[in-house]
Amino acid sequence: MAGETYTPEEMLARLVAFDTTSHLSNLELIEFVAGYLAGHGVVATLVHSDDRTKANLIATVGPAKPGGVVLSGHTDVVPVKGQAWDTDPFTVVRRDARLYGRGTADMKGFIACALAGVPGFLARPLTVPIHLAFSYDEEVGCLGARPLLERLVAEKPPPLLAIIGEPSGMKVANAHRGVTKFATTVTGRPGHSSDPAKGVNAVEYAALCIAFLGRLAADMRALPAPEGAGDFDPAYSTINVGTIDGGQAVNIIAGACRFTWDCRAMPGTDGGEAKRRLDAYAAEELLPRMRAAGADVGIVTEETGSVPALVPEPGSPAEALLLALTGQNACTTTPFGSEAGLFQESGIPAVICGPGSVAQAHQPNEFVSVAQLDECAELLGKVADWAERG
Repeated sequence: MAGETYTPEEMLARLVAFDTTSHLSNLELIEFVAGYLAGHGVVATLVHSDDRTKANLIATVGPAKPGGVVLSGHTDVVPVKGQAWDTDPFTVVRRDARLYGRGTADMKGFIACALAGVPGFLARPLTVPIHLAFSYDEEVGCLGARPLLERLVAEKPPPLLAIIGEPSGMKVANAHRGVTKFATTVTGRPGHSSDPAKGVNAVEYAALCIAFLGRLAADMRALPAPEGAGDFDPAYSTINVGTIDGGQAVNIIAGACRFTWDCRAMPGTDGGEAKRRLDAYAAEELLPRMRAAGADVGIVTEETGSVPALVPEPGSPAEALLLALTGQNACTTTPFGSEAGLFQESGIPAVICGPGSVAQAHQPNEFVSVAQLDECAELLGKVADWAERG
């Protein structure tokens, strides 16, 4: 495999063939990438998860000097179960100048362009480094990015900027909302359904909590757009209830119910406010009624994960360089969260710019256009030009 070269399309086909759905391991993909880089004389550092079933990858092309650029992407993909695909989701199929397959847009297309570009990067007398940083478990809460960034910051000279290659249609994005995830557990008092008044129905009280979150979401939507909202779509914080599980049978008063939800907060606003509001509602309105029928009841909401917002930094090295290289006049925003906020939080200015559309992400028959892949490869060539000039 020494010195093997791939076009971006060929590399994408290799990466998509690894089923890296978040509940599975990504080690086969990471080991392939590490081997490919080793064939070109580039040493990769692996940062494993605690159970060692997954790994991040960090590698550097060029001199070990401050002021380089990080090309970052996540290796995991979302499930295909229950989706109606026209083709095998883990085999890239080219049709009508589109490349179909799970992860083609989100976001193995960018990683493929970065890896295919390595031989070209090596052929240049770079004066600042190009770092590759590929993570695991972005789709389930950016779990791999934190240990990746700890190692990157500790072991590499400070990069000047990072490009997070999420699917943005190759538009430069400098902002997205933060994401905070929660789980609410309602503990009721079970009993026979023939006399509901003798129990405390956890499902009913969970429904009241969910209805409250719906009202809170409507209030958020009605607020004026915060200053600097720009072209955010939507330009307000949102709440979504994702799962609910409760009860045992139709003839039993439900003794427990759990639901999960998230709040996506606009930059400059507090994603924890929704939890505080729900806690207050539960304490003031619901718990007194529940406790009238029994003491061993409760409503507890716990934060299960968070990803910081990406906040605009006009004039930052990341924004300035990407706008100059793409010829775009201004940055846009993305409706989804990403690891970019974590890079920014770690002191590395970051922007999002990658091939594909978020409209295709997580969908059956996900695709990236060949034109977008080519545009990404061209942009990374310009990044290498910049790294050569220093």
